[in-house]
Amino acid sequence: MSEQEGKSKFQRFIYIVIFGADTKLGKLFDIGLFIAILISVVVVMLESVSTISEKYHGVLYTIEWIITILFTLEYILRIWASEHKKKYIFSFFGLIDFFSILPTYLELFVSGAAAFAILRAVRLLRIFRVLKLVQFIGEASNLLRSLKASMNKITVFLSYVLISCTIIGATMYVIEGADSGFTSIPRSVYWAVVTLTTVGYGDISPVTPLGQFLAMILMILGYGVIAVPTGLVTADIVRQSQNQDARKLLRTCKGCATEIINPEAQYCHRCGKSLSDKK
Repeated sequence: MSEQEGKSKFQRFIYIVIFGADTKLGKLFDIGLFIAILISVVVVMLESVSTISEKYHGVLYTIEWIITILFTLEYILRIWASEHKKKYIFSFFGLIDFFSILPTYLELFVSGAAAFAILRAVRLLRIFRVLKLVQFIGEASNLLRSLKASMNKITVFLSYVLISCTIIGATMYVIEGADSGFTSIPRSVYWAVVTLTTVGYGDISPVTPLGQFLAMILMILGYGVIAVPTGLVTADIVRQSQNQDARKLLRTCKGCATEIINPEAQYCHRCGKSLSDKK
């Protein structure tokens, strides 16, 4: 066996272990990776707790660097073993793999950057592949397609909402004034957004009858802000589902390759050929 052939076989072995979830070694690797990601996320969260960080900073710091080095080696091996290196590097998971190891190295130059290592939690999406839950990924794709299809409508709607908040905020600035906390138009617009989204922090509130009446109208409109985008996305989800069902019912004539829409049709409406599987 030549050196090149040995390298190729070893590269193929690494590829099966890292990218393959159907083999025993591939499953063990994915489960080990899943556990390492969980530990890493927990470590990042614990480091943000001052009492824990002060007492166990050295231990947490060591664990974080060990996991980062392991993830770095894994990322390099993924690139090396991948048949299409650029495709992996610029893929969704490829970018997530890269940005999940970057914060720890940036911490050497920028204080606090290590907190962004929490992005590693996104890598847990690979558990769908390990547990054979690919159908859920398909459902997620349908949701993304629905969001994309309704994006223009939602953008137009939100534009009207922002314009309305600006106008109402400016009006409240004139009606209430600085005595009620509406010290500027931007602060008044902030109040309008908080009120419209039904958050209601209560740090600013109108005191005049006219201001309270306007606030009441804004609160009622707030329910529409929640309902309208939800309805738009839901309608597109239903449409996507109906289109999928329709595509499943489509048949193709073996004679002229015409798509048959009617599920009860027995003959092609174009060439007259029987649509039965029997010859």
